[in-house]
Amino acid sequence: MLVHSSKARAAVWTGFLLLFLPLFALPFAVILAASFATTWSGALPSGPTLTHYQDIARGDSLDALVTSALTALAASLLALAAGTWAALAAQRLGGRGKKVIDTLFMLPVAVPSVAVGLSLLVAFSQPPLLLNGTRQIVVIAHTVLVTAFAHQSVSAALDRLDPAYEQSAAALGARPAYVLRRVKLPLLLPSLTAATGLCFALSMGELSATMMLYPPDWLPLPVQIFATTDRGALFSGAALAVVLMAATLIVLFGVSRIRTRASYR
Repeated sequence: MLVHSSKARAAVWTGFLLLFLPLFALPFAVILAASFATTWSGALPSGPTLTHYQDIARGDSLDALVTSALTALAASLLALAAGTWAALAAQRLGGRGKKVIDTLFMLPVAVPSVAVGLSLLVAFSQPPLLLNGTRQIVVIAHTVLVTAFAHQSVSAALDRLDPAYEQSAAALGARPAYVLRRVKLPLLLPSLTAATGLCFALSMGELSATMMLYPPDWLPLPVQIFATTDRGALFSGAALAVVLMAATLIVLFGVSRIRTRASYR
């Protein structure tokens, strides 16, 4: 820690806890407690039960969770490929070209996600690319929304990358494709895995654009959580939210382990 005084460290930790507990920890604790409750009329929930989780195991919620995971996985991989390619191309262009590419890839973040969903709904409503009502359009929407984060992550890593490695390989006669495959991409692997994890987490929780595009046979879990709570089943919705958070955290933990090993390499 950069603060060396014990009193200053205590003040920093106190400020952190005062911000962290009410803004982050408490809302998650409330959702977790509600997922095991049947009623909540006082300060604490009552009627502890596992019924909500048992209903998840027996109902369509597992299918919705798998749908969300598959959508997030596909969108993350597509976003990583597009974002990495664009970051590499922007580095080659430099100057004004790099600024233009960065701006284009940040546009989906600058507008509401519901506007992105509406634009895709209009763009793919007519032949030859008629995708409305298909699961592919949901994957495309998630890819558009998360590609900016992959692009920014890889761009930042490229800016920090020492050009001496690439120059040394080129001086030894390595072709550009070989340098990219065996030198640059391995050095970028920690940033690539971090970008994948971030894109996956953002895609797992995406709701606004998904609500406009999802077909009946491709129901992601955030949509089911919204529908469940909209019907007044708040405790069942809380259990679904806990399952969504747990699944996302498990994947992020696995990605962080891969990133750590890549950093050591």
